[in-house]
Order: sequence, then structure tokens, then C-alpha cells
Amino acid sequence: MSTIDGRNRLADETSPYLLQHADNPVQWWPWGDAALTEAKRLDRPILLSIGYAACHWCHVMAHESFESDDVAAVMNALFINIKVDREERPDIDAIYQQALALLGQQGGWPLTMFCTPTGEPFWGGTYFPQPARYGRPAFADILRSVASAYRDKKDAIEQNREALLTALRERARGQAVEVAPGTTALPPALFAQVATRLAREVDPIWGGIGQAPKFPNTTVFERLWRSWLAGGRREAALLDAVTVTLDRMCQGGIYDHLGGGFARYATDAEWLIPHFEKMLYDNAQLVDLLTLVWQETKSPLYRLRIAETCDWVLREMVATNGAFAATYDADSEGEEGKFYVWRATEIDAALGEADAAFFRQVYDVRPDGNWEHGANILHRNRKPALLSEDDEARLAMLRARLKAVRDTRVWPGWDDKVLADWNGLMIAALANAAAVFDRPAWREAAIRAFDTIWSMMRGDDGRLFHSWRKGIAKHRGTLDDHANMARAALALFETGGEGRYLDAAASLTDVLDTHFGDAAAGGYFFTAADASDVIVRRTDAHDSAVPSGNSTMVGVLARLWSLTGEQRYRDRAERVIAAFAGEVERNFFPLMTLMNNAELLQAMVEIVIVGPPNDSATHALTAAVHGRSLPDKVIRLLSPDAALPAGHPAAGKGMIGGRPTAYVCRDMACSAPVTEASALTAILEAGSAPGGNERLPR
Repeated sequence: MSTIDGRNRLADETSPYLLQHADNPVQWWPWGDAALTEAKRLDRPILLSIGYAACHWCHVMAHESFESDDVAAVMNALFINIKVDREERPDIDAIYQQALALLGQQGGWPLTMFCTPTGEPFWGGTYFPQPARYGRPAFADILRSVASAYRDKKDAIEQNREALLTALRERARGQAVEVAPGTTALPPALFAQVATRLAREVDPIWGGIGQAPKFPNTTVFERLWRSWLAGGRREAALLDAVTVTLDRMCQGGIYDHLGGGFARYATDAEWLIPHFEKMLYDNAQLVDLLTLVWQETKSPLYRLRIAETCDWVLREMVATNGAFAATYDADSEGEEGKFYVWRATEIDAALGEADAAFFRQVYDVRPDGNWEHGANILHRNRKPALLSEDDEARLAMLRARLKAVRDTRVWPGWDDKVLADWNGLMIAALANAAAVFDRPAWREAAIRAFDTIWSMMRGDDGRLFHSWRKGIAKHRGTLDDHANMARAALALFETGGEGRYLDAAASLTDVLDTHFGDAAAGGYFFTAADASDVIVRRTDAHDSAVPSGNSTMVGVLARLWSLTGEQRYRDRAERVIAAFAGEVERNFFPLMTLMNNAELLQAMVEIVIVGPPNDSATHALTAAVHGRSLPDKVIRLLSPDAALPAGHPAAGKGMIGGRPTAYVCRDMACSAPVTEASALTAILEAGSAPGGNERLPR
């Protein structure tokens, strides 16, 4: 075994998750040609273990099995053992998660798959205990049984392998539709029907989809919000589904009331008990959704949670290179949630009798705990309404005192690797929130992260790398990396007007068209054409915990069409939609981002503001736009000496009377020019752009 000072091959890696396993007695290999070659040489099956640094059950399985000399001896004797960080290799993870689903099992992490020496799966599961418990056999017994089957039941193994591989290939492409001239692949009426159906699945008391466990499902609630707006704000059930969910999450235990930021999900129906890991991608999407809904409701709770979460990102989630880190672990000192929970006596000691009594009443802190083992999870869902201004100020002071105490505890593990796709999500969220709430520091952080990735994680061919840590960029970028960074570039362009970001978005789109495009079906593959270490190249439009790359590209292409006037972008967007529109008949739930961005393409509101960037009147017009919830808007900030593309409906128009001027364009026509923020607000509130000139065809 190749080792470094007694450590296994993972000692050469940069991933914190892989490095957690570098001292295991298991002879781990990282994923790659070397491991597969060794498996073929020895004709041994592969044990593929996939997890991530913040995963609680990954830690449990590691302690029980991978740190055990006895279990490791069985693994080393019978298998080539490969460890994968699912955040570093989402392409690998997605393939084997789908294989597990084809076996009829629920996916998740840790993922434990058994494969042939060529990496083709034949059986698997998730967490296996050691010793036997929970009605499951011991992991060591599973290992012996699988190795015996591989040796003695070749026909059965081959049958499983072939069936799984065939099914993986069949599902590697989406269901396309033929689009007749003059029609759309996803008609607007469908969006309202889907929203009505989804609203029935929302818990009317606690919000969220269904019962426990509950996930944020931000793309679903964006769909509901969009349909409420598009329906003239008449369907109360849609409004309530969104606001009840956000209210409960914002006041629940899933939210970190001392430090800011949301945990990944709640294990109960009331959002009290989080799975304590905090992920960059969840918080990015929640900031986006909360901002969109705040623009209509002006909820002080949402504004507060947005600010606290963005400030948490800037305070605790900035990596050494200036971009954003990936996650915080659920565990510290070997216990899930230990960093975050409180005993009543600890609150009393930190705050004193009077302040502690006040705080404990508001945050449901009980003498015997509101969770397990006498621990309390801070939350406000028993009395969710905000208190008076003075009382809220007092609570803020008390939270700061408790946070100072908490900061002295042993912190959860911090996975400081930089992932291009997750950074793209947070950059876009910060850029948008900064514009809406006039928070320059948030925009500065977004720009710094974008510039870091552009300079440190991009190759000479213009393609992105997926991961960066300790000065090393690794793993060729995926569709999601390029799509999310293109979306981030457009968010920076629309909120600031700097042309380099528009150029960056166009460049990343060209990369995708060249290296990822599916010429036959019309979408994009998740991996590039030169990816040599995946058994299947997938292309789908399904959202997971993050939005689908194909669906994100529909929005990117729609915005590029508006901002550049190039028809090829709209044509490409329509092809991507058509490539996956047939999936709606099978299961519309994971297609929310596809629908949301298809609606953007169909119902786009193009807003042009012409004026000097630093003029207070320009700022007032921009603020008027950002004060409204307009999910289908595309903003073009234009200096007086710049020009719009020839095909744009406002092409050739400029300031009126030497004053910054706005134009609102919909359905091939523009409004009359306005120079007052109040007049612009009136047009946006009216939901139409009356009068104006006919737009030239693009």
C-alpha cells in the first residue's frame, strides 16, 4: 500500500472529507484510473464510499467501521476501496445515487456501492451499522456476503450489472417534446396548474412540503410565489403556502438565531430540530427567495433574516482566497448539534436572572429541554410574532452575549474548499440582495468571490475547475459550475452594469455549447465530452438540493438574449426547454427551475435605466425597480454614452431632458419614458407597459 508516514493514499488529497479518512486503517484510494486499474489487475470488486465532511451519518459509519482495524482488514482483503467526496465529484455521486434508486432504495449519504472492477455498480446501500443494529446486518457481514457473491455467483452479478447499466443509460437523457410552430413546450397555463397542485402538499400550519423531514424546497416555493403574482395576487392559498413556510423557517430551530444562517433541513414537522450542518447552497437559495418575497411583503422578519444570513456568510464562510467555503459540520466533539444547543442553566449563567427569564420565554428554553438529553434548540415558533422595537433590541443584545459564550466552544468542522457551482449561487444571491437592500459590502464580497474563481479556477481554455483548496484547483468543471457562474455574472451585470460580467456570462455559455452540448437532444450533458472516468454521461433537468444546470441555463440564455439581442440565445433556450418538457408528464416536482425560467423567457419584463451610474436620480429609479417583486425582470443599466443592441425595443432611446430615464418593455412594446421613481413604480405596479413604440423583430 502506498502511504505517507503510515497514512493511506488520501493523504495526498485536498478535500477535508477525504483527509478525514487519511488515517483510517482502510487502504483507501481516491477515485481515478489508478484505482480502477488495480481493481482490474486483482479482479476484485470495488467498494465505493461517497460522503461529505458535514454529513453526520458519514461520521457514524466512519467511527464504527472505517476506523476499526477488524473491519478494515476485511475491506482490504476483499475489495479495492474508493472514497469520494460527493461535493468534489457531484458527477460521480449522481450516477451511483441513481443506481441505488434503480435498486429500489432511498438515496443519501453515506452512499455505499459495490461495483465491478470497471466501476459498474451491481448492488449497494447507504449506512450500514457495525455491529448489527436497527434491523440491519453488520457491515463486516455485508462485506463477506458481497465478496462471496462476486466470487461464486458471477451470473447473478453480471445480470445485476447489466440491468443497472442499461437502466442508467436509458435514464441518461430527458423526455423531449416536439414543439409545433407558434406554440411553446411549456405553456403558461401549465404553471398555474402545477402551483395549485403543489399548494395542496404544503402543511397549512407549519409550512413546508408534507410532514417530517422537511427541506426548504426553495424552487417549489418560488413557483408558488410566481403563480401568485401571475394570477393577480388573488389566490390566497398560494400566498399563504409561501409566507407560512418562510415565517416558520425563519422562527424555527432550523435557523441559527445566534449566528445567522439556515441548517440543511429539519427532522421534524415543526422546523424545530435541524440536521445541524449548514450548507452554502441552501443559504444562497433562501436569501434569494426571502428577498423576492420581501420585495412584495416588506416583512421585517424576512429583512432581518436576510441581513443576518448574509452577514454570517461574510463573517464565517469566506475562504482564504476570498471566495466562499462549502459547509459547516453538524457535529462537534463527536456529538450532533452540540455547538448550537443550550441547557437552561447555561442561559441563566450567561445572562443573569431577569434577562435569562425574558430570553427563555421568547426562545422556548425549558428546564428539561425542548429536544433530547435536556438540551434546548433556540426557536420562536411558539410565539412567532416579532415583539416591540425595544424588546427586539433587547433580544439582539442578549443574543450577542450568548454568541460570545458559544464562540468559546469547540466549533464544528469547517469544510473550506471552494466549489464553483455553489459559489455561483451565493454570488448571485448577494449581488441581488445588495441591490435590493443597498448593502455595498455584500456586493463587494460577491465581486471578490467571482474574481477569485475567474482568476484561480479557470483554465487556459476558458473552462472552470470545480473545486479549489490550499492553492490547488481540481476536477474539471461540470455543467452546474459553468451555469451557476454564468448566472452569477449576469446578476452582477444587471445590478452594476459592468460589461465584463456580461462578457463572462457569454464566454461560459460558449464553453458549455462547445464541450457540454447535446447536439441530438438539445440540452447539456452534466460532464464534458472529454470526461473519461464516468460510466454514463447524464443530461437531465431535475432539481436536487440545488437547481438543475440545464434549467439554470434556460434563465441564463433568456437573459443573454435580452441583453445582447442575439437570437441564437433564445433559440438555444427553447431547445433546452423542449429537450426536457416531456418529463412533466412523469413527475413535475423536480422541474421547478425549468418551469420558472421558461416563464422568464415567455413573460420577460425588460427594464432599461439610462443615466450616469453615480447620479442620485439613477439610483432612485434603480431602487424603484428593486422595491418590487418582479421575478421575470431583466435590468439594463446604461450609461448615457452607451447603446443598446439594435433589436432591443428601447434601442436608440436615451435620457429625457438630460435626466436619468427608465423604459419598461413587455410584449414587443415599451412604456413611455419616465424620469421619476414614483412614475416608474406606478408602471411596474400596473403590471403592463402602456403605449410606446412597437419593437422591431429580433
